Formats: sequence, structure tokens, C-alpha cells
Amino acid sequence: MRWASAVSDETALEKAILAAASRVRDDLAGEAADLAVVFISQHFASRYADAPALIAETLPARVLVGCSAGGVIGGGREVEQRPGVSITAASLPDVAIEPLALEASYLPDLDAGPRAWHEALGVSPEPTPHFVLLADPFSFPADTLLAGLDFAYPKSAKIGGIASGASRPGGNALFVSAPGGAGGAASTAVRRTGVVGVALSGNISVDTVVAQGCRPIGKPMRITSCDGNILLELEGQQPLQMIRNLILSLTPEDQRLAGHSLFLGVVTNELIPSPQAGDFLIRNLVGIDPERGSLAVGDEIRNGQVVQFHLRDARTAAEDLGIVLDRFAERGGASSARGALLFSCLGRGVYLYGRADHDTDAFRDRVGDIPLGGFFCNGEIGPVGGATYLHGFTSSFGIFRPARA
Repeated sequence: MRWASAVSDETALEKAILAAASRVRDDLAGEAADLAVVFISQHFASRYADAPALIAETLPARVLVGCSAGGVIGGGREVEQRPGVSITAASLPDVAIEPLALEASYLPDLDAGPRAWHEALGVSPEPTPHFVLLADPFSFPADTLLAGLDFAYPKSAKIGGIASGASRPGGNALFVSAPGGAGGAASTAVRRTGVVGVALSGNISVDTVVAQGCRPIGKPMRITSCDGNILLELEGQQPLQMIRNLILSLTPEDQRLAGHSLFLGVVTNELIPSPQAGDFLIRNLVGIDPERGSLAVGDEIRNGQVVQFHLRDARTAAEDLGIVLDRFAERGGASSARGALLFSCLGRGVYLYGRADHDTDAFRDRVGDIPLGGFFCNGEIGPVGGATYLHGFTSSFGIFRPARA
């Protein structure tokens, strides 16, 4: 297994693709590209349809998948606010690669059995497939897909992001090779709606690392009353009053931060006795009711769940990223990693840190100089507590290695 990744910020699409594809081809050292993952910035929106053929001229891949992007990541570099093309490719011996393309109307009902999901995707649950998914935000319910995939493929890793770069329906592009393109470069469709991706099975494992960019404040509390996404009581008290008391205990800096960057973390794995940073699913607080003292949360909640308030800023995001990457490195997975994809929120990068390459530098420092590509998303896909979610303001990594020596 060999991976390679490169990025170009040339302002002409032909030059950008040639530069990135040539570097990737050279780094593959003569091995054929079984998979190419491509991200193209919105600066080339009028040329999206031309991109697959241009890539195939220099780097013919058996399967190509990708999408439009508000910013691109390749070769361990982040290119934002200017033209960019990222290409990450892999030679994957003994790995089956199945391209996926699905419209919202073809999704099974959530009460359908696993077989309905297997048939809709055309992917068998055995051997265990791992999914890379790229969805259009205007036309596809990613949350529904993720819930169905967790149900139908419980052992599978799911990683990916929501296409970015467009502000209206039909403006994004999704690239995917036509199924059945074995024996050379397959024809690649450019879609404007739905979801595309690949299912990878065989001699491949996918580790996931999700950095949500928050730190807990106060203490964990149990929900004692709620209704849908409305939080009515925490430990028998009004949530709004608990927030007021908590803010009084914070430093002046954190008090200012709580005025605009306060979130709720939900423990999704009830078996964790003492939840720490990274064990929470972070959700927005989307409204308050001063009369009832209740809070509206940006997701469904239920009685008995353990929650904790969180803050988010650049320092916190950097610390959280370091914690989760160090945990991964300490588990020993980095030694056999061959390549990685990063799906990072549009609100991170330069907008958050004031400089480029922050998260890619952190990855290199803690995990190693592994080929790393990706893009800045409208939402990031990754697991927390054993279930897969659509996140915001997150950096979600998929790290690829052989399943066996």
C-alpha cells in the first residue's frame, strides 16, 4: 500500500492539475493509482466538468472520487482563500474499491432492515467495508445516511465531509467514477446533487480521529427533563439558571467567550465513568426561553444523558486537536499508517488560527510525515462514542493502513 498527496495553487486549472497530478504520480514511484481523491476550489467552478479528463491525462486512476471545496488540503498543506487543487492517490493491492453515488430519493426508510441499505448502496457487509463519503448540503440528508450506515454496517468506519464552495443549490460538484471501471481509468461523472463516495474492503483498516475544538467547563450533569431538543432540567434545576451560575465562576476571559462560543457536550457512550475532553458530542445551543429557563439544543436529547457545557476558541481548538492526535499516536496506529484524509470545517484554518497549515502541522508533528489530503467542508463526518455524526467546526481525520502485514 502506497499513498501520495499534493496540492497546487496555480491560477489556471490545467496548470494546477498538472502540477498536483505529476507530483502524486512521481511519489507513487511507478505504482498504479487505484484510488484518487480530488478536491477543487470554487475558483474553478466554471471548469468542474473538465477536471476529471484533465486529471486522467497525467494520473489515470481506476476510481476517482471528490468534490468542490471552499479550501483544499494536500501534501500536508492548506490552501484557502485562493485557487487550489488537491489530489491524493493510493495504490491499494488486495483492496476492493466500490464507487458510490446515491440521490436522496433512493435512501431506505430508517425503519428498513439492513438488507435494504445493502441493496441501496450495492455494498456487501462482508468483508467489512469502510466508507469515504462526500455529500451535497442542498440536496442530501447526510444525517439520515449516517444513521442508516451505522445500523447496516456497524463495524465499518465512516469518514468524509459536505461539499463546499457554493452558496446555492446546484453550485457544488461531486466527482465519482462509474461503477465497473476495472482495468484502467473509468469514466467519471460530475454530479450536482446527492452523495458520492467509495467503499473500501479487504486489506485495509481505517482509523478515525475527530477533534471538535472545545473544552469542558463546570462539571458533568444529568438531564432530568427534556422534550425533543428542548432541555428543561439539569439535575432538577433550570438550565438557564445553571448557566448564569457557571458564568459567574469563570475567569473574565472565559466569561467573554461564553457570550458567543458556549456549547453543550453530550456523552454518547454511557459506559464512560468519567468523561473527558473528546468524549462529548458537541452541539450548538440554538435558543433560550427566559420564562421557562430552558435551552434549545441543535440535536435530539433524552432524559438520563450526561452533558457538560463547553467553550470554543483558537487556543481550545489547538489543545483539543493535540489531545486527540496524541491519543491516537499513543495507541500505536501511527507506525503502520500509510495515508490520511482530513475533513476540516470552513470555520477553522486561517479564519480560526490566523495562519494556514495549523491542523496539518499538528498532524505531522504528532502522527508523522504521512501523505495527507482533504478539504474544508460545510460539515464533517466522523464517529464519536461509537456512532457516526455530522459535525461542525471539527477536524475529522481518516487514517489508512493495511489490515495485515
